[in-house]
Formats: sequence, structure tokens, C-alpha cells
Amino acid sequence: MSLHGKRKEIYKYEAPWTVYAMNWSVRPDKRFRLALGSFVEEYNNKVQLVGLDEESSEFICRNTFDHPYPTTKLMWIPDTKGVYPDLLATSGDYLRVWRVGETETRLECLLNNNKNSDFCAPLTSFDWNEVDPYLLGTSSIDTTCTIWGLETGQVLGRVNLVSGHVKTQLAHDKEVYDIAFSRAGGGRDMFASVGADGSVRMFDLRHLEHSTIIYEDPQHHPLLRLCWNKQDPNYLATMAMDGMEVVILDVRVPCTPVARLNNHRACVNGIAWAPHSSCHICTAADDHQALIWDIQQMPRAIEDPILAYTAEGEINNVQWASTQPDWIAICYNNCLEILRV
Repeated sequence: MSLHGKRKEIYKYEAPWTVYAMNWSVRPDKRFRLALGSFVEEYNNKVQLVGLDEESSEFICRNTFDHPYPTTKLMWIPDTKGVYPDLLATSGDYLRVWRVGETETRLECLLNNNKNSDFCAPLTSFDWNEVDPYLLGTSSIDTTCTIWGLETGQVLGRVNLVSGHVKTQLAHDKEVYDIAFSRAGGGRDMFASVGADGSVRMFDLRHLEHSTIIYEDPQHHPLLRLCWNKQDPNYLATMAMDGMEVVILDVRVPCTPVARLNNHRACVNGIAWAPHSSCHICTAADDHQALIWDIQQMPRAIEDPILAYTAEGEINNVQWASTQPDWIAICYNNCLEILRV
């Protein structure tokens, strides 16, 4: 997208509600498109799809649809070539997959594994496998992770309708707060999860009878987020609930952090690795700051970030655009900002 020489460094969008979930589209034809989820403490919530208009260099809301409860996460299908339908997944009470059209977004399928119960355990997060886009994994407060298979069936040649089944369910001892597929070993079968028991566990879809604990929080504080390095599958980052530091782990050296990033002055809410570099990571927190770190010198201590941006509010979420490594998105209050780095 040529922004006509007006190369601004920051673009801002104001939503009609507090923004919590957010994700960059990866399709090559939709470069500056993001999905945003509302955080309203009631049943009726919204998802907006916004895009940067290159004529006006303003964000425009292309589409708004209703969502029950706030989205805990939303994610576009990891389809960098644009060969699959334009799908968006959201987690909340259930995992839903939506098909995005030019004018409307419609629900493609709702994945629910308690078919016989009115009760549903909220989903805290999910991940969409980059190698096999028919695999999604969810984490839940019911102590399980579930790996879902999406099969496509041609319906009268009209559209590819998507339906899901449960591949497998695995348990922690307590609520699970995040799940992420690893790029190791082909990128399809390995994933990790974190949760209220303070552990990071690795699983392999081919051998689900065991998991490996690769880290435990020394104070047994719940771990909220988990994020794999995009270039080096040995490294991942995690953070504890209400914690002010981000811990970098090396799966080859279990249980001992290789680095701690602790310049934030309030609790960290988001972590995003650079898509194009194994040694850069962005962290964002309630201290209004988004910090970019260069961790090349690990295991020597990483004292200070190389870049700092101060927002006008507590930053809820940070996402580094995987197909445009110059751009990071943050959200705070009712605002989305994308920053050129």
C-alpha cells in the first residue's frame, strides 16, 4: 500500500467501546486490515473489521457484527497466500469461525464439545495452526486444551462450508489461560500451554499421553500468556498474572529462564515477537508503555529496551504484523494505534 508519500508513523482508530482483542489480517490483498473485539461487561459485544484507507490515510470500519460476550481472542486464518476462504475465528463462550464477505460477515461454524450440556466453560484463548489451517487449539477454564479439526466440504459448489470435530482434549490441574502451536518438528504437532498452576507444558499431538513441563513459576503464580519466537522455535516468552516482567525460556534448558525483561512499572498485558527477527520482542503493559527489546546478548542480562512508546492509556494488547514487520498495533481504552517501528 503506497501511502502517497505521506508516510505517517502512527495511525489511530477510535472504536465506540473499549478494545481488548485485536489481530492483523495476513492476506496479501488486505494489508492494513485488523479485527477488533469489544470489552463490554455484558452479553452483547461486537467485533469490528477496520482497514486503513490509502486515499485518506484514515482507518475505516468496514464491517461490524454482534458477538456474545467479549472475545478473549480473535485471529484471522494464517493464510499468507490468500488461497483459503477469508475466515476469522473468535473465542469467548465457544470457538466460532466466521466467513468475511464484502458487505457482511456470517457465522460459518460454532465448535462446542459439551453437546449434551447447557453449561459451557469459557475459552480463555486459542491458536490457529500455521502449517495446517484445518487445526485449531483452544484453552479453557475447565482445565482442558482442545485441538479441533476443521474439515471443508463443497456444498453444491457454492462455498466451502466448514465444520469441526474434536481431535483431542488434554488437562492441566487448573484453568488453562493460553495455548500456542510451536514451529518445531514440522510446525503441526507440537504445542504448549500455560495456566493457573503456573506451569508451561509442551504437548505432541502424536503422543498425548505425556506432556513435558518446561517451566514453573517459582511462586506458583498463574501464567497468563505464552508466545513462541517466530524464527527460532527453541524460544518462548511468558508472563505471570499481575506480573511486571516477561520471562524468556529456552526449551533446551527447562525450568531456567534465559532472560527476564523487567522495565515495566505496572502489569504486563501483551507480548509479541518480531515476525522477521529471532532477537526482537515487544511487550506492553498497564504503565502505558510498549517496549521493544533486543535479546541478542542472552544469556547476559538484558538491561533496557531499544525502543519505547508511551500511549495515552493502559495498553491491553500488542500485535506485530506478521506480513509487514515495520508495523506494530496496540490497543488502549477505545483506541487502536498502529506504529511504524
